[in-house]
Amino acid sequence: MTYLLAIETSTEVATIALLAKGEIISRELSGVQTHSHGVLPAVKNLFDEAGIALNQCDVIAFGCGPGAFTGLRTACGVVQGLAFGLDIPVVPVVSLRAMAEAAQQDDGRGDFVCILDARMNEVYWAHYQAIKSIDSARRSNGWSEMHAPRLAQASEAFDYALLHKADLVLGKGLVLPDDFAQTNKTQLTKQAMPHAKELVQLGLQDFRAGLAVSAELAQPLYLRNKIAQTTLERLQARAV
Repeated sequence: MTYLLAIETSTEVATIALLAKGEIISRELSGVQTHSHGVLPAVKNLFDEAGIALNQCDVIAFGCGPGAFTGLRTACGVVQGLAFGLDIPVVPVVSLRAMAEAAQQDDGRGDFVCILDARMNEVYWAHYQAIKSIDSARRSNGWSEMHAPRLAQASEAFDYALLHKADLVLGKGLVLPDDFAQTNKTQLTKQAMPHAKELVQLGLQDFRAGLAVSAELAQPLYLRNKIAQTTLERLQARAV
């Protein structure tokens, strides 16, 4: 039996989940400022509820991003500290892939362009297709990455989804443009956010596939080198 802890803090809602005794239990923490203070108490609470000790944990999965700079650093710091202390491996999971997993579980479809608000008038997006054949040359533990995570204008992601006839998974705060909705009559649009419950399932798949890494390799996926604008840049953006 595998005991797997999952931590997802790439957005303003931090989620923690634990796979124990064949069941998944989870907690949510709202507000970026609570991430660094609330994650470890939530972890302890989950293990207490499951009736197991922390040192029984076999592996930790975490949302490596893309996402909020502070949240990703929080996840990596907590995961590295726990994994080093317990001498267990970690499994990085792209947060956009967790959105695809959530959408598929909701309605069974399996071709998604996942889009997450990146602020500064940009989005993070990636394209995933569910694996239909175990013989696929691009097999990736349930999902094929058709387009790697990217930072861009939202229009790029919408245009790509329309071209490839993929369904859309939109994160909190994103809405479908009117012109896209009028052009696109057949594709589905769903709302989902990265969540530790999906990280449990994806992390377990990756762990069993031998994709776990050592604690020092628990690193965030950054797509933006610059995380703040100057006053002049903010004024220019408002004037556009």
